[in-house]
Amino acid sequence: MKVRDLDLTDNPVNAEHQALGLPPVELAVTHADDHPVLRVAMWSVVLLLGGVTVFLGTRLFNQPDGQSGLRVIAHALENPAFWSALAVGLLAQTVDGALGMAYGITSTSFLLATGASPAVASASVHIAEVFTTGVSGISHIKFGNVDRRLFLRLLLPGMAGAISGAWVVSTLDGDLIKPFVSAYLLCMGLYVISKIFRRIRTRQEEPRHVAKLGLLGGFVDAVGGGGWGPVVTTTLVGTGHNPRMTIGSVNLAEFFLTFVSAGVFAMLVDENPWITVAGLVIGGLFAAPLAAFLTRRLHTRALLALVGTVICLVSAFNLYRTFA
Repeated sequence: MKVRDLDLTDNPVNAEHQALGLPPVELAVTHADDHPVLRVAMWSVVLLLGGVTVFLGTRLFNQPDGQSGLRVIAHALENPAFWSALAVGLLAQTVDGALGMAYGITSTSFLLATGASPAVASASVHIAEVFTTGVSGISHIKFGNVDRRLFLRLLLPGMAGAISGAWVVSTLDGDLIKPFVSAYLLCMGLYVISKIFRRIRTRQEEPRHVAKLGLLGGFVDAVGGGGWGPVVTTTLVGTGHNPRMTIGSVNLAEFFLTFVSAGVFAMLVDENPWITVAGLVIGGLFAAPLAAFLTRRLHTRALLALVGTVICLVSAFNLYRTFA
């Protein structure tokens, strides 16, 4: 998800999002809470992102077979898998930019349709998301959108769920687990469609069962390649809790669970997903104009119906192909 700079006024788009239990199109910017926990979290994100960047750069320009980094890049550009992933990244980030959710489930659904195994699809999505969730988490801290209590309640259960989910999808046979992942994504597509008919009542009490929700959200996110936003964010926002603070807190926690699940995938997945990761990242860079166009041209309900239907159709196709 991205940090957007609209205040929570009664504009038609945000009013529609609030009624449907979706994140607002853009978030208000306030003064950040200079709390030690948030400072530690922010600097942890910065150091981890820096370490990952250095590691990937070292791997790129110091290949074990002696190839130069430029030759590796040229080889990737000639690979059809790169261009397929680029198209998926463009589509998924456009969806996320327009709705504030569904990047993971959209990209994983289409990656499975291209023939990727559940482990490779989820690994690719999570490795690509390390950078986007990291930058987004830092922005939420700086803009004062993080409730540290909610963040801490989500952090460890979410990481535990992500680690266990990544281990499950990486160690089980891909052909065995693929129908279950496709069925999960089909259900998530139906869930997106169901939000068209929901009406939200505002609540003031503190969220309950946050740890259980974080554990479930982290697990299904790792297994299905996405779902942290639809499961955790929309559950909390959809039950009437403060959208700005909920989105910021969940988004910051998402970086850490994405980071640990990406690490588990990197250790356990035999197939190298870096070409797919590069395509997802580069495709996502060009999605902002399309997302803005869809947000202006289509009502939120129409976007929900369109995205949910596409996810359902692709997931149903994956199920059909599995059992055909």
